[in-house]
Formats: sequence, C-alpha cells, structure tokens
Amino acid sequence: MALRIDRQSRCAVIGYGSWATALVKILLENETSVGWYIRNREVLESVRRNETNPRYLRDVHFDTGRLRTSDDLNETVRSAEVIVLAVPSVYLKTTLEPLAEPLSDKFVISAIKGIVPGELVTVAEYVNRRYGVPFCQLGIVSGPCHAEEVALERLSYLTAVCKEPENARALGEKIGTPYISVSYSTDIYGIEYASVLKNIYAMAVGIALGLGYGDNFIAVLISNAAMEMSRFMAETYPAQRDTFASAYLGDLLVTSYSQFSRNRRFGLMIGKGYSVEAARVEMSMVAEGYYAAECVMRINERYGVEMPIARAVYGILYEGKSPAAGLKLLTEKLI
Repeated sequence: MALRIDRQSRCAVIGYGSWATALVKILLENETSVGWYIRNREVLESVRRNETNPRYLRDVHFDTGRLRTSDDLNETVRSAEVIVLAVPSVYLKTTLEPLAEPLSDKFVISAIKGIVPGELVTVAEYVNRRYGVPFCQLGIVSGPCHAEEVALERLSYLTAVCKEPENARALGEKIGTPYISVSYSTDIYGIEYASVLKNIYAMAVGIALGLGYGDNFIAVLISNAAMEMSRFMAETYPAQRDTFASAYLGDLLVTSYSQFSRNRRFGLMIGKGYSVEAARVEMSMVAEGYYAAECVMRINERYGVEMPIARAVYGILYEGKSPAAGLKLLTEKLI
C-alpha cells in the first residue's frame, strides 16, 4: 500500500543552503519538531549554539528545542517519514552517498530546481531509479518563492505537487503559513522541468541586461521563454496543464526579475564581461541554470524541440560564444 502524508508524519530537511534554511523555518511553523541534516560542522555547531545558520539567512533564528539537527545522514533519514531534499542538484549524489537507510519506505519531496548532472534526469526521476521510491511517494515543492523573502516573512506562494491530490494537500498543510500561500498540483514532471528551465531563461535575461538591452526586449525575451518552456513540456511530458499558473509562469517571472535571483545575477556577470569561470568563482551560491543549460540541451537531442533561448545560453556558457553575438543572433529568432 502506498504511503500517505498526514499530520503526524515527521519531516526532515537535507541541506543547509538558503532554500533548505527557509524550508526549515517554514516547517517549524507547523511541526512539533523537524529533522535537519547539516553535513558542515561549522554550520551545524552554529545552529545548535547560536540558533542561526552563519552562511545563509543569518537573521532567521530557530527554536533549537524543536530541531533534530545531525551530521549523520542515516540518523536523520531514520527518524523521519517525509524527507525533503534541498541541496544543489550538482551535489545531490555526493550528499546521498553515505545513505544506508532505505528511502523506498519514505515520502521524498524534492525542493531542488535542477537536473542531476551525469544522469540527465530530474531529481524525482533519479530518486525513483536509484532508490526505488515509487512516483506515488515522490513530491515537489516549487515556487515562485525566494528564500530571502521567506526569511523576511513577505507574502509568498508555494506549490505542493504530488501524484495523489490527498498527499499534495497534506504537504500543503505542512508548508502553509500566514506568509506562505499554497496551491496544489499533480504535475510532477511538468513543474519539475519548469523549475529547471526557468533558471536557464533567467540567465538569458541577466546576459541581456548586462549587455544593455532594455525593458522592451526583456519583456519579449521572457514571453518567448514561456512559449519555449511550454513547447518543451508538451513534447517531453504531454499532459493537461495550465502553463500560465504560478508554478510555471510565476516562477519564470520571479527568477527573471528578482534581485534575489542567483541565475539572473550569474547571467548579468556574463553579459558584463566576466568569463564563465570567473562568474562561478564570484558566486557564493550555486546557479542551477549553469548546469541545467548543458543537461537540457543533451536531453533535447532526443526530442528536437525548438529552443533558441536555451540554445543561445548553452552556446555562451559551454561553447565559448560571445554573449553579444549570441544575443544578437537570438534577437532574430524571437517573435
């Protein structure tokens, strides 16, 4: 019998970055206790001693009496029924490497917005294949939502996604707060890919801004990105979905426009003349769009979807093409 999420299901978060930290804050609004796997000893000790993460969202203070913090992954997984993955996709495999506890008897939620490098699959697909977690026990937490605004308790919106609506509703009860409004979906595939693609398009926006393009062009660029996203999802995972909904279009918009968007910031540096390596060194957080740009192009080799924006970003990041020349060529393909 498939597992179900309920009010008593204990949650644990894997990861200690800004989004993981924000999710712990959100879950503590509703849960009596929350597990938190922090493999960095400095961060772990600071959370325990000072009640804050010294690297991310430092103004958020935790009630450590309700936190089950640990640097033992197996202990954290063993003590929870709902496991929330919130590490950059590039680190997912190494983060889970010490895992000896089974995941097949857990409900696994991905809050990761990336493709697993080397595998060319989404996080949900990877967890299904590698750890034998059925899709009915997999879920997604998606935006539009930035961790920094969660820390400030500004009104934000999340989407709880599970194959069964009852599980999505139960997940929503765990992440809904006075400052978090929750919507629901069963489109695991589409929303997970939307959260990947929007990072690539936000990089394109950043590059354009760095090169001096104005608001008129940016509006057209994002409009075309939304159409490109819809084409890709329709071809790869056909389903009845409204891509104007917040989990699709809203997440694309906030990632493209927000001052908190690391992918937009990465693209902005590229547009202003940084080399790709210099931009990666300069960034204090992982820009998922960098890895997604290559992965999506390789996945699209199987489908042949027309993706001029994603292709332009890939050419700039991986083929050494000039940002100015790449954007100029792109302008001729937008409508």
